[in-house]
Amino acid sequence: MTAPVVPRPSATLILLRDAHAHFEVLLLRRTERAQFAGGAYVFPGGAVEEADRDPALAALCRGLDEAHASRALGEPSGGLAYWIAAIRECFEEAGLLLAYDAAGELLTIEDERGVELTAARRSMIAGRMPLIDLLRHARLALAADRLAYLDRWITQAGRPRRFDTRFFVARAPARQAAAHDGVELMHHAWLAPPTALERNRRGELALVYPTIKTLETLARFRRIDEVLAYARSERALPPMAPRTAASRDGPRCLFPGDFAYAEIGKLDPDGAGTASCEIVPGVAVQLSPRVRRVTAPNPGMMTGPGTNTYLVGDASSGVAVIDPGPAIEAHVEAVIAAARGPIRTILCTHSHVDHSPAAAALKPRTGAAVLGMLARFPERQDGTFRPDRSLAHGERIRAGGASLRVIHTPGHASNQLCFMLEAERLLFTGDHLMQGSTVIINPPDGDMAQYIASLEALFAEDIEYLAPGHGFLMGKPHEMIERVIIHRRDRENKVLARLRAAGTATVEGLIPSVYDDAPPQRHGIASRSLLAHLLKLEGEGRVRRVDGAWAAERG
Repeated sequence: MTAPVVPRPSATLILLRDAHAHFEVLLLRRTERAQFAGGAYVFPGGAVEEADRDPALAALCRGLDEAHASRALGEPSGGLAYWIAAIRECFEEAGLLLAYDAAGELLTIEDERGVELTAARRSMIAGRMPLIDLLRHARLALAADRLAYLDRWITQAGRPRRFDTRFFVARAPARQAAAHDGVELMHHAWLAPPTALERNRRGELALVYPTIKTLETLARFRRIDEVLAYARSERALPPMAPRTAASRDGPRCLFPGDFAYAEIGKLDPDGAGTASCEIVPGVAVQLSPRVRRVTAPNPGMMTGPGTNTYLVGDASSGVAVIDPGPAIEAHVEAVIAAARGPIRTILCTHSHVDHSPAAAALKPRTGAAVLGMLARFPERQDGTFRPDRSLAHGERIRAGGASLRVIHTPGHASNQLCFMLEAERLLFTGDHLMQGSTVIINPPDGDMAQYIASLEALFAEDIEYLAPGHGFLMGKPHEMIERVIIHRRDRENKVLARLRAAGTATVEGLIPSVYDDAPPQRHGIASRSLLAHLLKLEGEGRVRRVDGAWAAERG
C-alpha cells in the first residue's frame, strides 16, 4: 500500500493596494510546466523551508514573536516560520519585500538600493543567498507585524502533492513595484477581487479553488482596512481541507460544513474519491466493519433525505436493527437484505411514526425481540409500537461482538433513547440530534428543559461520531452539541427580549419576531418549539401566563 502523502507546510501572502472603486490584489501567473497549478493565477507563496525556522531570522521579525505567532496559528510552536516564509516567497516571486529599514521605516526600493536588492533577489532565487544574509547586509528587519492571518487550506487526501497552507494578508508596500520572477511566474496583474472572479467565470483567468474562495471572501469588503480588521478579529478558523466524494454526477469536492464532509473523511481517509456524498434510499452504506445504514424512501421537510435504519452486527454475531423506520414494504425488504445475518434485536430510539412502525413487520419475519421505551403521552406516536421489553438507562445490549449502551435522552420525545456503540465511540442519536436543522420539541411529550439537560449530559460521553436518524455521520460531536445548546439559549433570550418589549404576547404574536430566521411556512411547526421554550421559562419562574398570553417576570 502506498503511504499517504503528508501535506507540506506552506505560506501564502495576499497583497492589497488601494484603487479607485475597489482595492486590488496581486495575482501571479504560474508557468504552464509547473507541477502544481500550471497556468493558473495565484497569490505569492510557497513551502516553509528549514531556513525559515532559523532563530536568527525570528530575532529579525519586527512586532511579532514566536509565542504570539504560534498562538495565532493554533500551533504549539514553530508558527513564526510561516510569517517568514510568506514574506520571503513574496520577495522571491513578486519582488515585493515587507521589511523595515534601519530607521524603522517601511522599506522603499529605489535608486542604488533597488539595484542592490534586485541582485540579492536573483541570488536568493538561485539558492546562492539566504534571507538572513540579505537582511544583515542591508540592515533590514522583516515587517511581520504588517501581516494578518486570514485562512488555512489543506490539499485534499489522494493528491500526489499536498500542502498545508496558511494564508496571510497585508497592504502592499508603497514605492515598490511588483515584478514576477520570470522563472516560475510568467505574468502578474493587480485586479479587484470582483473583476478577477468575473474574468474567471468568463474563462479568461485560470484560478484554483482556494484562490477563488479567498477572492470571494475579499470581495465582501471595499476597503483594505476592513479586510485587515476582519483577519485580525477573534473568529473560528477551522482548516479548509477539501475532500473528494463520488456522486451520480461524478466527483465532487466537499468542504467543512457540507453535510457529508465528516462521513467521507471516515469512510475514505486516503482520498480515493470512492465514498458517496449522496444518500440514496434503499442502498446500504457500510459505515464500519460492523455497522451499515439503509435510508427509508420517506424524504421530506421533517425527515430530510429519509429516516436512517442502522444495522449493527453480522452473520456470526447476529444483527441489531436500530430504528426500523416507517412501515414501507420496500424499506423492510431493503433492511432484511442489508442485514447479512439473522436479525435478533430491534431497537427503537423513540416511537414517532417515521422511526418505529416497521418493527411490526420485521418482528414476525425475523423473530427478533423489539426493545425500546413507551412514551408518556401516546398522542401523535406510533400506535403499533409494543416493545417486548422496556429498556433502562445505562443497560447494555450485545450486538456485533460489542455492546450498545442505552442512554435515555428525553426532550424531543419522552421515550427518546440514544445507543452508544462503545467499541467505535459511535452514538446513534435518533432525533435527539439531527443534521441540517434543530429538532422540534412538541409538548406535552416534548420538553425543552429535559432536552437541554439531555444534551448537556452527553458532554460526559466519549463520542467520535454521531449517527443521526436523518442525514450523514457527523463529526466533532461535542462542538455540535454545544452549538445546539447555544442556539436554544439564543432563542430563549429572544423570547424574553420580545416579551419584555411587548409586555404580553401570545404564541402567535411572538412567532414572526422570535422565528424571523425561519420561512413563514415553518412557523406552524416552530410554534410548538416556541411553546416548549415558554413552558421551560415558566417552570424556571421567568415568565408567567396572563389571560391566554405570556409575560416576562420582572427582575
